[in-house]
Amino acid sequence: MKRSCCLVLLLAVVAAPLFARADEGMWTFNHFPSDAVAKKYGFKPTQAWLDTVRLGSARLTEGCSGSFVSPDGLVMTNHHCAHNCIAQLSTAKKDLSKDGFVARTLADEPRCPTMEVNRLTDIRDVTKDVQGATQGLQGEPFEDAQRAVFARLETACATRDDLRCEVVTLYQGGRYDLYTYERMQDVRLVFAPETAIAAFGGDPDNFEFPRYDLDVSFMRVYRDGKPARTEPYFRWSKGGPKDGAVTFVPGNPGSTSRMNTLAQLAYQRDHSLPENLFWRSELRGRLQEFARRGPEFARMSEERLFELENAIKSMKGGREALVEPAFWAQLSDNERALRAKVGQDAKLQQQYGDAWDASAKAMDTLKTFRRELRMLEQMAGMGSQLFDVAATLVRATEEAGKPNEQRLPEFSEANRPATEQFLFNPAPMYPALEELVLGFYLTRLREDLSPDHPAVKAVLGKDSPEVVAKRAVRGSQLQTVAVRRKLLAGGTAAIAASKDPMVILARTLDGPAREVRKRYENEVAAVLKRNGERIGHARFDLYGTAVAPDATFTPRLSYGSVQGYTANGKQVAPFTTVAGLYARATGQEPFKLPPSWLRAKAKLPPETPLNFVTSNDIVGGNSGSPILDAQAEIVGLAFDGNIQSLGGDYGFDAAVNRAVAVDSRGIEAALRQVYGAERLLKELGLSTP
Repeated sequence: MKRSCCLVLLLAVVAAPLFARADEGMWTFNHFPSDAVAKKYGFKPTQAWLDTVRLGSARLTEGCSGSFVSPDGLVMTNHHCAHNCIAQLSTAKKDLSKDGFVARTLADEPRCPTMEVNRLTDIRDVTKDVQGATQGLQGEPFEDAQRAVFARLETACATRDDLRCEVVTLYQGGRYDLYTYERMQDVRLVFAPETAIAAFGGDPDNFEFPRYDLDVSFMRVYRDGKPARTEPYFRWSKGGPKDGAVTFVPGNPGSTSRMNTLAQLAYQRDHSLPENLFWRSELRGRLQEFARRGPEFARMSEERLFELENAIKSMKGGREALVEPAFWAQLSDNERALRAKVGQDAKLQQQYGDAWDASAKAMDTLKTFRRELRMLEQMAGMGSQLFDVAATLVRATEEAGKPNEQRLPEFSEANRPATEQFLFNPAPMYPALEELVLGFYLTRLREDLSPDHPAVKAVLGKDSPEVVAKRAVRGSQLQTVAVRRKLLAGGTAAIAASKDPMVILARTLDGPAREVRKRYENEVAAVLKRNGERIGHARFDLYGTAVAPDATFTPRLSYGSVQGYTANGKQVAPFTTVAGLYARATGQEPFKLPPSWLRAKAKLPPETPLNFVTSNDIVGGNSGSPILDAQAEIVGLAFDGNIQSLGGDYGFDAAVNRAVAVDSRGIEAALRQVYGAERLLKELGLSTP
């Protein structure tokens, strides 16, 4: 089914021109195509409107989006975006994932250990600063100069811990902007439904439509122990979404590769995607077996399994897109067309003509050491929380001794608050799960790099991966926050003297990991950045900002409308209802409704809209984005895309690509009739009728 659906998308994309088409694009707030929106939908967003939408939107460092929905710090996002917090706050006796959660008073709102919420307050063009610092440089000098100028700009901007500053690369380096965020690290849970209704249909329904999910949660940001003042904020629409009406989605799409070269896309198609799919699928199998040991094991592994299953399905769809001959031919045509345009201008050809070949050579270099890069640096630990803490301590202490401009970017002074929040959060860790995940990583390390690799020998010695994992987990004291604080304060001397087996493991791997990272940055990343910047310049010279830049997990705004689509020759209606939810329920997982919804059936009008689709261009990272109407009022909450959207990293077709959202009317009905969340309804301006 997925392949035939993707074919519909890809054959439609074949006709796509080089520039953005109707409803395509995740646009920056300082280059939004208001005139194009006015021409198509009869509504022209003003700068004041855009500023309000930007300030009402939120970024969650869990990799999601959100929105401010009251003046008192209330944030709306998806349940799956808050699930990490929900899992961290749950215990064997009080499982918030299974039972849901409603805070009846402010005092009942528990703090999420690791969540941070950002709001974009300023955008400044720093292209001249960045390009001036790297002009004429190649390889390691280019990488060092760019890292230094990024650090200088970000540190000068982040004058307080409650500011987060990031230099954002746009158009592959054709433009650089400095984004300033308001940083909010005290985030508390207000409302979360049961996972059974938030993710109704489970993996079988994931990336499908029709859908019947209440994938919503509410958080609150605090300052100095009190609810933060958050204005402007989005108000609730009285009428909800209407078929054919214009819709806007502000959010933080994670990443797209629509401007990548063919060589970069071929690497994803032939190496990155299939290899990542292989190990993720194997890890999923191990976690499924772990979950079958009993209810508590299922609770401990639920979040990891959800993330893996979502990633696997998404990656499969992306690779299916890249292996479709018609789609690949169009990608090839697009690159040839751009290169031909450059070739027609002697000046452009001299400046940028060899950039594509240089990028291809860098990708060939990457193929030769990709396994070492993945296993030692990119996927080290494969999600073991204890290992991540140990590795962060090892690197943070070493980097702290360097000038700020020479540090690894994630350990710059501007990123110190985020590092400390990660290290000092009190989220629970589960030794049995840690042993499984770490043991799997060490097994893959040996298989992918061979038993004779120096790093493998240093880590395993004469022991098995399982023995090393068990020793590191059971002997570690890093579950205790006070121990982490002491190690960080003690610096490199404390790390070097530590007998903690997890610290020793991280310390052993750090040298080989740094070595392969440095090789990647100097021989691959620097080349791709330098030549991507040149291609970006060429595209900029030819088309300006008529095409939206690739997504970078920074605030963007897309436009579209509520509309159904045709799939497999059948028309798919844009809305689903509560009646459809109850009809789809079977009483068996993953189509089993929680008791609260069974009790509320008689109170819920069956015609109440629950989910709907729009033609907005979104990708992963947009989860939790509000769906807004022309009045900038909330009509829904984005939580997914349909199966046809899984090629969205590489292309977009407004005929079939759809964003899937929870209807604002469905959220209101659930809060009122199922959960009796009167305090929350009142704060949203939805007083009882």
